Amino acid sequence: MSTAPRYQPHYSVADYLQWEGDWELWNGTVVAMSPSPLGPHERAASKLVFQIESCLQAQACSCATYAGLDWIVSEDTVVRPDVMVVCGSQPGRHLERPPAVAIEILSDATAEKDRTAKRSLYELAGVGHYLLVDPIAKTIEWLELGVHGAYRDRSAEIAQADRFSLTLADGCRIDFDRRVTFA
Repeated sequence: MSTAPRYQPHYSVADYLQWEGDWELWNGTVVAMSPSPLGPHERAASKLVFQIESCLQAQACSCATYAGLDWIVSEDTVVRPDVMVVCGSQPGRHLERPPAVAIEILSDATAEKDRTAKRSLYELAGVGHYLLVDPIAKTIEWLELGVHGAYRDRSAEIAQADRFSLTLADGCRIDFDRRVTFA
């Protein structure tokens, strides 16, 4: 048994910005992105972006929707939610503050990370609403940040509903129609 210490590199955003390919950076550790998403994942993402953008534009909100934008959480953490809603000033390059909404579309390869590591990361970073969308089971889990900084699971409130709405901190409302998302 070796007594030599195990070398574990700790990477930063500066390192990350030099890499080719699809990666995320979690607390200095490199995390490989899954291969490109499958059809149900991409259809759900497109339909979610359409629904969100339609609501935001109809209300003239100062928010925008992004799919595939890097969010630099800290000096050693970069993630790329499937869909984000960003309110206020819009990023010129990467997002460098928490989005109002982060959405992860579950797949066999990502579901465990999305439900554990990313949930914890998004909660600690202050993401107001976190949605986990399962295009195969046709379910949506909704977590909302409470006043004490912990997620409150609102999934039961929407489990049987075809439509539900969430209200952003600036008062804008996003309407979701499950029939559109999973059509």
